[in-house]
Amino acid sequence: MAGTLLGRVSSSEKNWYALYTKPRNEFKAAQQLESAGVNFYLPTYIKISQWSDRKKKITEPLLRGYIFIFSSERERILSLEQPSIVRCVCERGMPARIPEWQIDNLKKMLATNADFHIKEGLVPGVKVKIKDGPFQGVIGVIQEAEMGKSIVISIDLLNRSVMAHLPAECNFEIIR
Repeated sequence: MAGTLLGRVSSSEKNWYALYTKPRNEFKAAQQLESAGVNFYLPTYIKISQWSDRKKKITEPLLRGYIFIFSSERERILSLEQPSIVRCVCERGMPARIPEWQIDNLKKMLATNADFHIKEGLVPGVKVKIKDGPFQGVIGVIQEAEMGKSIVISIDLLNRSVMAHLPAECNFEIIR
């Protein structure tokens, strides 16, 4: 089962933005944004928690530490003044605008109540620059990356691909 919390929605010169929240403050951030009159979207799902004596359904944020707003620049600044909001997700020093189709896809996926798994971390196909270790400075493309396991990076060389297995704790910088 999945659900969502939606604040007011209307458009005109508004964009979707992702905001970082304080740890475990997603619902508090939603309340604060609602009180401030800012349109928001907090994707949630129902989780069944097991205690020794009972089971209980709990609503959890789908993406821990994030809430989305549909806002003008003025409303985005107002959102950043809320106590539970840490900052706006940025790209190249500017607030990152999220395409509406991505938010729509998330809403559609949650509406199906299908089973899903959230994968955190590096995604295959992403170009990265290795920041430390024996491959420091090397640029490659992620081929495989599973949390806690080695990471496989493809490095193109003379129409050949060299696959390097790196430890999971290796640091990367995503290149766009």
